[in-house]
Amino acid sequence: MTLWPFVVYFVSVVAVVAAMIGISYFLGEKHREKTTAEPYESGIRSTGSARLRFSIKFYLVALFFVIFDVESMFVFAWAIAFRELGWAGYISVVVFIAVLVAGLVYLWRLGALDWGRVKRK
Repeated sequence: MTLWPFVVYFVSVVAVVAAMIGISYFLGEKHREKTTAEPYESGIRSTGSARLRFSIKFYLVALFFVIFDVESMFVFAWAIAFRELGWAGYISVVVFIAVLVAGLVYLWRLGALDWGRVKRK
């Protein structure tokens, strides 16, 4: 197996990237006004900082979405190969979904899905 095509490809990619960066450096604008470094969006001047603190609940919802999105990907892949997998595949996907449902019930009982006021016991 010869590696010279990969070496030629790698060298050509590095050369193209270096040429693009070099040309943009030499031909790009060089002005340094005060307003150049300010953020600009749709003609509206920015007010305040972009570093806002969000509640952890937003991140939990995003994490739950990712978990159940990945679950749907696995179940979809199982559904495509349903006939080839047979009963063993069916049992494995039922166990998979049962574990995820158990995790969802645990989070629900823990109160991770509650967005209302916190009830003190």
